[in-house]
Amino acid sequence: MDRTEPRLIPSVERGVATVVITNPAKRNAMTAAMWRSLPELLERLAADPAVRVLVLTGAGDTFCAGADISTLREGADTAQGLAVAAEEALAAFPRPTLAAVRGYCVGGGSQLAAACDLRFAEEGASFGVTPAKLGIVYPASSTRRLVALVGPGTAKHLLFSGELIDTERALRTGLADEVLPAGGLDKRVEEYVRVLASRSLLTQAAAKEFAAGRTDRDTHWAGEARGCGDTAEGVAAFLERRAPRFTYTTGPTGAGDVRNHSPTG
Repeated sequence: MDRTEPRLIPSVERGVATVVITNPAKRNAMTAAMWRSLPELLERLAADPAVRVLVLTGAGDTFCAGADISTLREGADTAQGLAVAAEEALAAFPRPTLAAVRGYCVGGGSQLAAACDLRFAEEGASFGVTPAKLGIVYPASSTRRLVALVGPGTAKHLLFSGELIDTERALRTGLADEVLPAGGLDKRVEEYVRVLASRSLLTQAAAKEFAAGRTDRDTHWAGEARGCGDTAEGVAAFLERRAPRFTYTTGPTGAGDVRNHSPTG
């Protein structure tokens, strides 16, 4: 048995932050310490202007088998509160987020994956939301997010039964955005996040807010677009047939807190 200490392992390379859920002895189940550490870790990554995209994945052949049942020793309410805080921190991350899923994505794992903007899965992955197996009331905020993602029918099926669904059904219902053949996930994720990192974060940050339902930010984003220079750079790059050099970035506490960085040479 692998005795690796349960932890979240972050790295940043070429604008892409990767967070690896690591608890191989328990199929990457999230311990209380791991739940507690995720919001702080995300805050640090959001404060790094070099980070343009976040990838969340699991070590080895499993994404995350849920919450470590030992977290319930602190009380179901406490354990649930830790998971919800981590989920909300992930949903609020001010740059695009992608869950790279292989193997089991169950319980708290599905909760985290649903909080990401996108989910790419490898064939053979299994998704499930399993509180009914433990007699736990799934959080209202998590339920609403799941319904918004897959619709009320699929959400009820997942929550009522606790049954796992395969990648074909996950793709059909919106729980997965792409399904890759065995061995193809890492390459596709790497290619895709490089594309995201090259695009305008101004566009992405505004789209992320609007897609989340914000209806009071039109004037704000229009002002950001006028003041930051990304639009002029994008048009100039198109006309000059070169890759654009976008410079807009967001602040550490969400897409609503933004700062501009002057173009560099």
